[in-house]
Amino acid sequence: MPETEPTTKTRPAPAEWNQWAEKRDASVSAEFGVLALVATHWLEDGAATRIDGLPGVWAADEARASVTVTATSGDALLVEDVPVDGVRLLNPDLAADPTVLFHHGRKLVPIVREGALAVRVYDPEAANRRGFAGIERFPYDPALVFEARYEPYVHGHVERVLNADGKERGLALDGDLVFEHDGAEYRLAVTEGSDGFDVTFGDGTNGPDTFGFRQLAVAAPESGSGTTRLDFNRAQLPPCAFSDHFICPVPPVGNRLELAVAAGEKRRAARP
Repeated sequence: MPETEPTTKTRPAPAEWNQWAEKRDASVSAEFGVLALVATHWLEDGAATRIDGLPGVWAADEARASVTVTATSGDALLVEDVPVDGVRLLNPDLAADPTVLFHHGRKLVPIVREGALAVRVYDPEAANRRGFAGIERFPYDPALVFEARYEPYVHGHVERVLNADGKERGLALDGDLVFEHDGAEYRLAVTEGSDGFDVTFGDGTNGPDTFGFRQLAVAAPESGSGTTRLDFNRAQLPPCAFSDHFICPVPPVGNRLELAVAAGEKRRAARP
């Protein structure tokens, strides 16, 4: 009997997709990857405070642009392997030259979100990281790869969206990616990055099959084409699916697709 032609459901996934999945597992489980985040300590404006488990006295500066820490060399707070001794100004993660500290194997990262400053603590010994068993994924489905047209907004705007910590924050949106599936048109509002677009979306799989929403990085259109490749097989879990201390924004209005996107990452795998 002649061999049966493989269907899209039985055809092997492209090697590059398998490599992407392996790199994702390695990235989230890295020494200071998202699984290692154990705390986010928010700082009140101008108020010096001590942080549980950390030495020194921490504060947000009055301009809400940086963090200060006051410590002695014996506290072993290191910046570029040099102990902090006195008052040290720390640039947050979104600054041009962010400051990273280390303390007895833990990584400390000052962050800023809408003028609010915090210190994040990454611990390689975190229970989340030690118990990581991988990421569950749908089988690769070439039918969920689309050519999408980019339609930039005349004026980009900021939409207030709920974040995983229950607070609303601004999400900058710069345009729509437009694609068709089974004769219907769909739109996803996106944020322009340095080398493409960032998308936060929900779909019909959320809840029973996948985490409450997912994210997708999309390449910028080739010069003059106005179109790009929208590959839902690379949909990935947001950082807050790995640690409760991230404040991921939920999808903006309009980015909850009626389409069931049975592709990409589902959830963290449970340990056997």
